[in-house]
Amino acid sequence: MPKIDIPNVPQVTGAGYPPPFDAPCAHRIRQRVGNAGGLRDFGVNLMQLPPGNWSSQRRWHSHEDEFVYVLEGELVLIEDAGETVLRAGDCAAFPKASGNGHHMINRSERGAVYLEVGSRQAEDVAICTDIDLMSANADGRFVHKDGATYTT
Repeated sequence: MPKIDIPNVPQVTGAGYPPPFDAPCAHRIRQRVGNAGGLRDFGVNLMQLPPGNWSSQRRWHSHEDEFVYVLEGELVLIEDAGETVLRAGDCAAFPKASGNGHHMINRSERGAVYLEVGSRQAEDVAICTDIDLMSANADGRFVHKDGATYTT
């Protein structure tokens, strides 16, 4: 049956970054609803972002397009050009290889919920804009931008 039973989709808390880069995203919740529906060409995540939390470290993708659609609440999109408030019904798109580092922060006093959609490219590398950190889809490891293994 194509209908996805969202309450039964596992919730993953945090972002998996090595310390101390994990702290700003420590309480975000991701549900991989695309995986639950058997999708393979692109991913769809139902995201919950509590007040004060970040969606991710500010980053861009080498080979993946990304799209977000805000369902509830208010988020501040931060990218190279500055800050933009996104409210329920707003969306944003991030073309691959743009070099435009982006992330969202919940600066409001209530939780926000949004959909995150992205292509699934094995050769993709997520490059963090503000810190010395990147991660390749091929192995999922976080490394320094020079490729050196990241140790905490």
